[in-house]
Amino acid sequence: MSLNATVSAERPHIAFFGMRNAGKSSLVNAVTGQQLAVVSDVKGTTTDPVKKAMELLPMGPVVIIDTPGLDDEGELGELRVQKAREILAKADIAVLVVDAGLGLSPQDQELLALFRERGTPYVVARSKADLLAARPALDGRAIYVSAKTGEGIDQLKDKLGSFTERAANQRQLVADLLSPGDLAVLVTPIDAAAPKGRMILPQQQTMRDILDAHCAFVTCQPEELSAVLRSLSVKPKIVITDSQAFQRVAEDVPEDVLLTSFSILFARYKGSLPMLVKGAARLATLKDGDRVLISEGCTHHRQCGDIGTVKLPAWIEKYTGVKPQYDFTSGGEFPEKPEGYQLVVHCGGCMLNEKEMQSRVARAKTVGVPMVNYGVAIAQMHGILRRSLEAFPEVLALLDNR
Repeated sequence: MSLNATVSAERPHIAFFGMRNAGKSSLVNAVTGQQLAVVSDVKGTTTDPVKKAMELLPMGPVVIIDTPGLDDEGELGELRVQKAREILAKADIAVLVVDAGLGLSPQDQELLALFRERGTPYVVARSKADLLAARPALDGRAIYVSAKTGEGIDQLKDKLGSFTERAANQRQLVADLLSPGDLAVLVTPIDAAAPKGRMILPQQQTMRDILDAHCAFVTCQPEELSAVLRSLSVKPKIVITDSQAFQRVAEDVPEDVLLTSFSILFARYKGSLPMLVKGAARLATLKDGDRVLISEGCTHHRQCGDIGTVKLPAWIEKYTGVKPQYDFTSGGEFPEKPEGYQLVVHCGGCMLNEKEMQSRVARAKTVGVPMVNYGVAIAQMHGILRRSLEAFPEVLALLDNR
């Protein structure tokens, strides 16, 4: 796979923040070597976040985000500022752009406090350095830069590159559960919701991870699984299924073969599985009228029988015997404080980067709302959660302590 083919969710997200006319867009263009953002002397030219997946040496594949000014004015300005703050939830690295001649504003100071609170690696770019008559000494977090002369641009890129050398590059979806030569079976329903002529992203990424582990896989639909298992000359190490087929697949898979779902693998991959497993217990205590938020990280056309809006509510009501109230969000929509809900049910998050998925989990935890994802919830409601976690002993132990 070429670097350009790296999906956005797997790329470090680098967001540029700052006041209007601090030089954010000019600096973004200088760092990327492209006219990624519109530049103007008029304050507030950047009205919405601008995102671009690209290659950026020495970092490799990244997503660059240029945000609106933090001091934007009026009612629409407040919405733009809120949008800029939402970007921080998905930013792996932050660049605070400050006009070197003006210094830090109260909004800049507030944002720096947010960076520290959320543990976001950051650098302060003191822009328009070519206009300075004198230069005060800077701490290790700050760099003098000039988009006009190119001063400090390479230093800034090197600094950003040091942040991207992170342990996330060593994370694996399933390869760490396999030994070279092992066989995996992937169960992928092809129904009205399946994209025409291709596999969905979680399936593609799992296939690639298996191949990188020097293992093989067989792919089939749920109704073919029993025959496929009988036809194999070697026992598979693991069966991985689409969550909505969990119950049927569990009936066909021998007890001595590991079983899990794509959704559970992605929850572990993005570091949120422990809390989601703890949240599964909340399903059994829901009452009539309780508010449940069902959230998806991507946007897609809702089909008849859609898992989020149709199947999950039906399973929840069958499992609990009650009728909760449901709210639905998709894409970038997720409450800053999901208060008032008794449970959040989230998708596997394959289209969200690790930082954003963990931010959503943290937001629910902060207001005391349990959260579970599709795979964990479906396994819980079909009585196979323990079995679906046998591949992860450290997480399985949480079931006895929740």
